[in-house]
Amino acid sequence: MDKFIGKRLDGRYEFKELIGIGGMANVYKAYDIVEQKDVAIKILKEEFLGNEEFVKRFRNESKAVATLSHPNIVRIFDVNFGDRIQYIVMEYIDGITLKEFIEKSTVLSWKDTVHFTVQILRALQHAHDKGIVHRDIKPQNIMLLEDGTIKVMDFGIARFARDEHKATTDKAIGSVHYISPEQASGEPTDEKSDLYSVGVMMYEMLTGRLPFDGETPEQVAVKQMQAIAPAPRTINEEIPEGLEEIIVRAMQKDPNKRYQSAAEMLRDIDEFKKNPSIVFEYKYFNDEGSTKYFDTAKLGEDGDEDEEEPKKKSKFIPILLGVAVTFCVVAVILIAVMLNMKPDKPKDIVLDNFIGMNVEDVTSDPKYAKIKFDLIWEFNSEYEKDQVFKQDPEEGMSVKENSKITLHVSKGSNLLTIPDVTNISVDDATKKLKDKGFTNLKTVRVQDGKVTKDTVIRTDPQSGEQVESDALITIYVSYGEDEKVKVKDVVGKHVDEATKILQDQGFKVNQETVESNQAAGTVVKQSPAGGELAASTSVITLKVSSGTVPAGSADVSLSLPSGMSGTYKFRVVDESGKEIRNESVTLGSASSYTFQASGQGVEKTYKVYVSEGGSNEKLFAEVSVDFNSQNPTPIVKTKNDSVFEKKTSEPPSNNSKPDDSSSSDGGNSSSNQNSSGE
Repeated sequence: MDKFIGKRLDGRYEFKELIGIGGMANVYKAYDIVEQKDVAIKILKEEFLGNEEFVKRFRNESKAVATLSHPNIVRIFDVNFGDRIQYIVMEYIDGITLKEFIEKSTVLSWKDTVHFTVQILRALQHAHDKGIVHRDIKPQNIMLLEDGTIKVMDFGIARFARDEHKATTDKAIGSVHYISPEQASGEPTDEKSDLYSVGVMMYEMLTGRLPFDGETPEQVAVKQMQAIAPAPRTINEEIPEGLEEIIVRAMQKDPNKRYQSAAEMLRDIDEFKKNPSIVFEYKYFNDEGSTKYFDTAKLGEDGDEDEEEPKKKSKFIPILLGVAVTFCVVAVILIAVMLNMKPDKPKDIVLDNFIGMNVEDVTSDPKYAKIKFDLIWEFNSEYEKDQVFKQDPEEGMSVKENSKITLHVSKGSNLLTIPDVTNISVDDATKKLKDKGFTNLKTVRVQDGKVTKDTVIRTDPQSGEQVESDALITIYVSYGEDEKVKVKDVVGKHVDEATKILQDQGFKVNQETVESNQAAGTVVKQSPAGGELAASTSVITLKVSSGTVPAGSADVSLSLPSGMSGTYKFRVVDESGKEIRNESVTLGSASSYTFQASGQGVEKTYKVYVSEGGSNEKLFAEVSVDFNSQNPTPIVKTKNDSVFEKKTSEPPSNNSKPDDSSSSDGGNSSSNQNSSGE
């Protein structure tokens, strides 16, 4: 039995079953108890852990791939790189690989081929735009859902496997049929290498065959670099000519003659979809002027020669006649050989009886080196641990190379029944389980106000189930009344560090991205706040900066001089001369003039002009506002109240009678009357 099945990873992911075995990693179906959903976990094999350079590059690449977000790319939720285990948590896809679909269908229609290819190219375009080249595009790395949706997997992992194994080894056999010539020769690769692989997949989907095959991976690699593949339409004449041209251009040996981007290839496919009869008339020639791709026979040319009757018989005529006959015989043989030259078909393999055999002996048998095994582990009291007790297809059946065979493997017969330990103390429950023979016990405390503290709520697996003695049994124990924990302050820390701190306290963490002028990924706010008490089962919400300064606004208020009257026109313009406000204000009725300024990520300057009756406009104030700040504050740079002062037309007469309402400040009163009378 696999050592991970039935165990929990990092206290969060519960392993359910092994769903895939690869050359460098195993893939498991697991359950995420935090998000409460199924996930797929890829765990690197131990032989890769000792290579520090590989681990470093794999870590950097995995983090980059985690930034990809596209409907046709399998999402990565989590990565972890410990000393003893390295894994990637991915979206679990309930479907089959494109390779399995091709094997089942043999030859796909051109409409299905185009439908799948467009989705693959869109995924690659998104990755290429992010600077990520897949380098291992093949149908085994592409999942197909029931509704026809494509999901591209395994970004970036294979590149390091090939870096580690510069020579083409048996581990590369799944990829060597799809890699580009420059990849096969060890030269630098870029996005055009991915497009070559897409061309190979289109070739396979439409013809049911790979363009190049061989007895060893090395032979296939040499063919990728040097050999001429049969034109697709010579194998399947139903392939539209325009679609064949797209495949041929994608599979050019010279990267400069291929499509230069996924977007460019998509444009041609779109043109083809609009008009399936289109012919692009692409021409690809090598230095000698012959095609670099098509394997077409040269047509014989008829030459017109003047014939002269010989004046006498020559002794050379029989010799020439013999040479001519020999030449014709050889030509007929060569033509017959060429007509019978077809790509090798996958070999048929007759299955042996695997029942009762050790699963390792079956999967390591060289006879089945090109067979994929799907392992299903189940308890079976009639067969010893690791023995096969069922196979599909059965013994004697014939299958093609690269087919999938399902083996049901025994987990063993040492099964124990889990007793009911609910509603007793955790100490008594632990003793009861150990007395039954269980050796792998784990206690998890959870909040449950209805169950007394330190009392068992349930077990996982549940009571009554039969499991092996060393299977992990989780005992869920009540905290009792809601326990309060002081929340640590994580504002200002990076979200990854903040999340770990809070999770270590037992909290669940929810992240929300907000606009902020702080560095991207910085926690700008948390709820509940640091220092507050919260239930141990609480969810802490973190507001995380996007690194983008939000748009802001500020109210600019300018005080007006007291004791003045009259109606004035106020006009506000920004530094570009754009008018922001234009309105009339009556002095005496307001103590200040206010307008709103707005902006994002810049500092702006505003000028306020005042005029009486719309003429003789004067600068009243100049204000600057810095919108790089989250709380922009206006700063008054200049302000001139004298623009409101009024000049009296003539001095008051000595004989004039003082007004009844005059006071010791009679001059000001007279000035105000004159102002109001103008």
